[in-house]
Parts: sequence; C-alpha cells; structure tokens
Amino acid sequence: MEELYIFALLLNEEIIPAESYFRRLDTLFLDNPKNELLLRLEWETNISEAILYIKKRIDSNILNYELFGKILMEKIKTYYENNPDITIFADKMYHLWKSLPETLQKKEPFFALCYADDPLSWGDEKQTREIYEHMMNYYKN
Repeated sequence: MEELYIFALLLNEEIIPAESYFRRLDTLFLDNPKNELLLRLEWETNISEAILYIKKRIDSNILNYELFGKILMEKIKTYYENNPDITIFADKMYHLWKSLPETLQKKEPFFALCYADDPLSWGDEKQTREIYEHMMNYYKN
C-alpha cells in the first residue's frame, strides 16, 4: 500500500502523470483482485477522490517508513533527473512535504523537503542541489 500512496501523493503534486498511477493501480489490483481498497480505487474515475480515499485509508502509524522512503526517494530522483529547473523542482518538493503525514514531516530524509530550497533565496543553487541529492541517496547506505 505504501507504493500506491506514494503514487497518489506524486500525482496530487503533478510530479507523475495520471497514467503512471493507473498503471500501478492496475498491476496491484491484478495481483490482488480481492482487495477491497484496490477494487474501490479501480472504480473511482475522479482522481482527486481517489487520492482522498487513499489518504483516509492509510494509517501512518503502521506505515513501513523505510519502504515508503526508499520508493519515494527513487521517484523523486527520477523526477529530479528529468527536470533541470531547480526552482520548479523545489516548489513541488515543498508542496509534497506539506502533503506528507505529520509523523513523517519531521523525520529525515523527509524533513529536507521543507528546507532544501532555502539556499535558493540567496542564489546558492549548488547547496540546494547538494541537500536534495543527499536526501535522495539517504537509503543507499
């Protein structure tokens, strides 16, 4: 469920296209057709409603933070590598941080999504990129 939650968060921030979310949902549903949550999402045509439904059903207290973090950082890294405008990237990352459960917002590497763009305010793109790259590689070691 962590992966589908990530796809919903990224879709909500327009970091991934809707097609990516629906392909992943289809795959998960085909692997587990008796899952009522996935069945409900398969029938939901309004993506905003689907995102709200997922957010309401995710229990952040039992969320596998490590799995969630690894998948999220992989997806963020792909987006980062394909979007050279650091200002746009930083804006989306801050909004992504705001949409995370509070239990994650203050934990590393997620907290970096909140402050990594600060150096941009004094023109230090290099430091901002270093913070983001460190965040994206958090689970590599």
